[in-house]
Parts: sequence; structure tokens; C-alpha cells
Amino acid sequence: MKKSLLAIPLALALLSGSMSSATAAEDRKNKVVVDGAALENTTPLILNGRSFVPFRALAEALDVTVTWNDKERTVNAISDDVMLELTIGSKQALTNQGNFDLDAAPMIKNGKTYIPLRFFAETFDAKVTWDPENQSIYMTTPPAAMAVIGFYTLGDAQTSSWTDLFTMDYPGTGIGNTDLVSELALGWYSMDEEGNLLPNNPYYWNRPADWESVLGAAGDYRMKTEMTIHLPEKDPTLLTLLTDEQVKSQAITQIVKEVELYDGVNLDLEGLGLGQSEEQIVKTQSQFTRFVSDLSEQLRSNNKSLTLTLHAPNSVYKGYDYKSLGGVADQIIIMAYDYTDPKSQQPEPLNKVEQAVELAKAVVPAEKLVLAINLWKEDEETIQDKIAIAKRHHLKGIALWRLGLVQNDWNGIRQQIKKRY
Repeated sequence: MKKSLLAIPLALALLSGSMSSATAAEDRKNKVVVDGAALENTTPLILNGRSFVPFRALAEALDVTVTWNDKERTVNAISDDVMLELTIGSKQALTNQGNFDLDAAPMIKNGKTYIPLRFFAETFDAKVTWDPENQSIYMTTPPAAMAVIGFYTLGDAQTSSWTDLFTMDYPGTGIGNTDLVSELALGWYSMDEEGNLLPNNPYYWNRPADWESVLGAAGDYRMKTEMTIHLPEKDPTLLTLLTDEQVKSQAITQIVKEVELYDGVNLDLEGLGLGQSEEQIVKTQSQFTRFVSDLSEQLRSNNKSLTLTLHAPNSVYKGYDYKSLGGVADQIIIMAYDYTDPKSQQPEPLNKVEQAVELAKAVVPAEKLVLAINLWKEDEETIQDKIAIAKRHHLKGIALWRLGLVQNDWNGIRQQIKKRY
């Protein structure tokens, strides 16, 4: 917390950058917009050039714990190592960093307690911008501690996962972006119709000849590794895997043997439920959940984790029972994309991504959910919009599809996510 920021009047500066598409379609008048989403039933008060906001709504948006002392008429707020006390009618603010003079005192109006916005927000490291045309306030919360999973594939000279991660050409290593990435989903495996694990994916996720050096470098920079098993939509192997007990048993045996080299398994089995009747979907969900449960049991007995990379609940692929799967998997990556033409470069619509998160969160604990971002379609600004959704819903983290495509967009990620070290 910087003392020089604490008593600055609200600047009448124009909002920089383009508006988030999450709020562009709604009325922008008299709003408090936090990380791209307007706070419901919250209208700022503008008095003598100062902005006031209901303290409870603001505190919740900043994930700050607040209490109200009716006898002393004080507001107390605590977050991490910051403590703040404000008193109704007093221009004196008390913090664990010292005492500060306010330009305006907190007040009670229409039964609500209003506090000076800029002082409160910047005390907790949020950034505030004023939009004078619409009399609205835009706030960006500080970087959050979140997991970042990077899908690691072979790529090519222009989209090298190695170079994107370490910011050095192979085999050189450096901190690079490993201070953000906590886990690698190593997309190197597939399966055949007999349940045999294939180390060279017949589609486009091939295991490099020097793959063991990737595991070694991941260990050096304290990144977890998961072997990713990928079967795309319409691959006949998946149907056999779910319906043939012998094939399923063979697959689980081989996965458990191979996972000794990794921290866990990431299953990316795609296309389930497309075009099926409701009865068929229920059956498919049950078959997939049973396979996942059997695999999870074996992995846990070997102290290995299980991640599921799943189509979003609001996609056309309905063969995934999120509630049941959330009970057996350690984490679920929501593929909240492909809502638009896969060949287009149009960013994924925020309303669909938010809906996907809300549907998943309704049946799976937020701390198990990870939001996947398809970097083929996003830029630095729209990536931040997606991360903001994960922050607002207190998800475990984000997943980047894929390393090699982030490149200059790391700057936007760093503005939203706290470094690991």
C-alpha cells in the first residue's frame, strides 16, 4: 500500500481502452464495474468531486472481509495483511500501515453505509478509473493467486511451447514465465481400440524425442506435470473404451503404469453426447463417469491426481455429468470455447463463457474448477476479460490452450494473476 495514493481526489480521466463486451450491451450510466462486470443494485454517489460506494458491495467485489460496529459506527475491513477502520463522519482512517487523512468522510444515506471509493479501493491495491460521460466507475482488482495450467505440445519454430515457457530456445532454461505457470498438461498420449496407450498421438499432439528433458525442466522450476490423454470427437476408440470392460481395464492398467513419471493424469476425451437422445445421453454420462471413477480410484491409491478437460456444460456435447465427475476428479478444466466458428478469429463471447462457469459452479466446488482459454482466438485484452470471469467466481485457476501461442499476451496475464515466486 502506497501512502501517496491514499488521499488523491477522483480524477476525471477518460476510460482508457475499449469497453469489455460483458458490459457494452447494457446501460453504462451510473455503474460500478469491477473486472468487467457491473455490481448489481450498486449506484455510486458523486459528491463534491468524490465518489462514494456502498461499502459491503465494494468489499465483496474486492474479496475483503468487512464488519460493522453499530455502537462505534465503524467499518472494519481485513484482507491478507491489510487492515482498515473507517468511522462514519470522520475524515481519519486507521490502518496497520499508519493513520491517514481522508478528503471526505464515510456517511450513511438511505440506510446504506457509503465510503470513499478511491481510498478504499487503492488501500486494497485495486485500480480505479472514472468515466465522466456515463458517470460510471471502472475498477480492476489486484492480481489474484490462481493456478495456471499450460497445455504443452510440440508446436513448431514459431509456436514453441518450450520457448514460450522459458523465453529461451531449447535447451536453454530460465525463469521466463514459469513464475506464473504452476502445472503442465503434457499433450502427448492417445489410445487405440484395444486400450493400449500410444505415446505418439496420431492427430497432432506428438511426444518429442527429448520429452524427458521437459519433465526435468518442469521439476527444476517447481511445475507439476500431468500426462494428457487426448481422443478427439468421433474417434471410435472412445466408444470401445467406455463399453468394453476388457479394453477399459487394459487402458487403466497402462495409464497407472505410465503415470509413475508424472504427478497425475489429464483426460481430454472429447465429443461425448453429440446428437444423442436424452436417454442415450444419460447412458453415455453414466459410462464415462464409471470409467473416470475406476481410474480415479487407481490413481489415488498411487498418490496421483486426476484432471478432466471437459466440454462446457452449455456446449452441444452433453455426455458429461459435471456433478458426478466433480465428486471423483481433483479438478475440472472447462473448455468454454468454440461457441463461434472455429475457423474465425472472433473472441469467445463473454456471456457464454460466464454462463459455462455458472453452470459448472452450480454443481462442482469453485476450488475444483479451471477455466480454459483458447489462445487461437484471444488477444491480450480479451484474455484479461476471461481471467476476470475466473477471478469473480473464485475459480481455482485458468488453463492456456496452448503454450507457444501466448507470446506477447503474457503481459495481460500478469496484470490479473499473481506470480508464484
